[in-house]
Amino acid sequence: MGFKTGIVGLPNVGKSTLFNALTRTAAAQAANFPFCTIEPNVGEVAVPDARLDKLAAIAGSKQIIPTRMTFVDIAGLVKGASKGEGLGNQFLANIRECDAIAHVLRCFEDGDVTHVEGRVDPVADAEVIETELMIADMESIEKRLQNLVRKVKGGDKEAIQQERLLKTALVALEAGRPARSVDVAEDDRRAWGMLQLLTAKPVLYVCNVAEAEAATGNAHSEAVARMAAEQGAASVVISARIEEEISQLDAEEAQMFLAELGLAEAGLDRLIKAGYTLLGLQTYFTVGPKEARAWTIPKATPAPRAAGVIHGDFERGFIRAETIAFDDYVAFGGEQGAKDAGKMRSEGKGYVVQDGDVMHFLFNT
Repeated sequence: MGFKTGIVGLPNVGKSTLFNALTRTAAAQAANFPFCTIEPNVGEVAVPDARLDKLAAIAGSKQIIPTRMTFVDIAGLVKGASKGEGLGNQFLANIRECDAIAHVLRCFEDGDVTHVEGRVDPVADAEVIETELMIADMESIEKRLQNLVRKVKGGDKEAIQQERLLKTALVALEAGRPARSVDVAEDDRRAWGMLQLLTAKPVLYVCNVAEAEAATGNAHSEAVARMAAEQGAASVVISARIEEEISQLDAEEAQMFLAELGLAEAGLDRLIKAGYTLLGLQTYFTVGPKEARAWTIPKATPAPRAAGVIHGDFERGFIRAETIAFDDYVAFGGEQGAKDAGKMRSEGKGYVVQDGDVMHFLFNT
């Protein structure tokens, strides 16, 4: 199950520097999971989770396999991208294939780095990109509505639902609001997702600040945080230049470097975690002598579907899941201790998996 976050931004905001740091970090993690650069602008990174190391230590696991996310470096968008400027159509198509957007904003002053608009104003930059995506969505919706006319007249239920949702999105867009601002009913969520509207995707604003401001942020990043709060979006402060330096150090050197800068963790770790949260994802674990492994599932996933992430047969033949909460697994020294303490539960098909559950699935073949 892959989850893609597209990294977007205007030219010269530090987007590619950030992506390069991500992919270098991923390459360094290759001992823990298979890493590949699928295309020159696509890379996978491990999702940092200290719980996995604890579980592995308790179980004596020979291998640790973290869950991972895919990041896509989408070439710099420019004003007019929705009209094809700067290879806009190709890049908009790349965004459409992503599950979420990490929008890198320039929040640093540097006379040597030219800004495409000739000024440093991250909120205005965000509006430029958002406007292009909204225009692209409106044009897409209008074309789709024309193509649905015949099916709607014929009483096609799916077409009628699509038309209703597209018109709802269009009303929001014409009012200057992105499609993600629309309140979608539970029954419509699947069909809404199938529309693949650019502005329906959740957004994480990444404030790229100067090295000296990585720990504190600045007035620009504070303005972005206010904008994100108003939109119900998220924001993180990061210095792409620092992350690039860290990506070339070993773990011990990186920790010392971060401590000198007054940072508790690397900005990339915060970015990855924020992207994970943004997508509404959570983690469950399988643990044994051979390996301790993290698995990604959306929140509110029932046990059979969670089992299916490992293998389809697990979902089809699901019987029950032996489940231990992470805290109980640690507190009682592993599976046997938790079982002896009555902390191992036998959960059926209706169980909704919780973040941090340690699970063992029983199934019919």
